[in-house]
Amino acid sequence: MANLVTTEANNILAASSGQAPYVAPVPPIQVALVTATGTATAAGTEVVGGGYVRQTITFAAPAGGSISSNVAVTFVNLPACTITGIDEYDSATPTPVRRWFGNLSSPKTINAGDTFSISTGSFTKQLS
Repeated sequence: MANLVTTEANNILAASSGQAPYVAPVPPIQVALVTATGTATAAGTEVVGGGYVRQTITFAAPAGGSISSNVAVTFVNLPACTITGIDEYDSATPTPVRRWFGNLSSPKTINAGDTFSISTGSFTKQLS
């Protein structure tokens, strides 16, 4: 389950209250792996090294105030690390905007050169 960052929460609240238009994310949406999970106001510590790069994620249609990933997201040739969570960014330039974050259900220790995948449907965001 992902959590909304404060900036995005404020964006949604202002738009839904008629105070400002919603500032939509710039696609594609990217997932970042972190070794120290962030908070609503601070990004996590992103994995660095090996062949690590942020990966694109897409979502099925929302239903019941929830939306889930509709593809598996795979990271290859990772450095040795322990992944504790994810940060989700848009692709705004020059600085992508962090919009969601969350812990893994349990930390995952990775050996150098390993692959890590987030299975289809296991990345879920909810507003309710």
